[in-house]
Amino acid sequence: MSADAFDFWLGRWEVRWGEGARGTNEITKVMDGRVVLERFDGRPGTELVGMSVSVYDPDDGLWRQTWVDSQGSYLQFQGNARDGVMELRGEHGGEPRRMVWGDIEDASLTWLWQRSGDGGSSWETLWELAYSRLE
Repeated sequence: MSADAFDFWLGRWEVRWGEGARGTNEITKVMDGRVVLERFDGRPGTELVGMSVSVYDPDDGLWRQTWVDSQGSYLQFQGNARDGVMELRGEHGGEPRRMVWGDIEDASLTWLWQRSGDGGSSWETLWELAYSRLE
């Protein structure tokens, strides 16, 4: 694992979900290229606006992400890329949650927000975003 494993996500994206809902997401590197900064704006599809900071922890060989948003959420995740998929796991409301970036191409990718009711053996998708690069 390396500090450039999230580079696929860098850029400005249109995100779509559900029945035509859309928003934008802008991902940049800051702090001498060591921190990945996300600025999500779900409008007009949803009033959710949020941001995350992600950093690679070389001591543990993990990516760590902190998410905050306009609904007052504060979430923490950790994980890695494997076999062309980035997966970060955490907990929300006392149950396991994960984010999965897959189907990664230069101009598109799919992001899943999932929960598990059985400790992580199986996953239910709560939100699926289709990313299309704007730049």
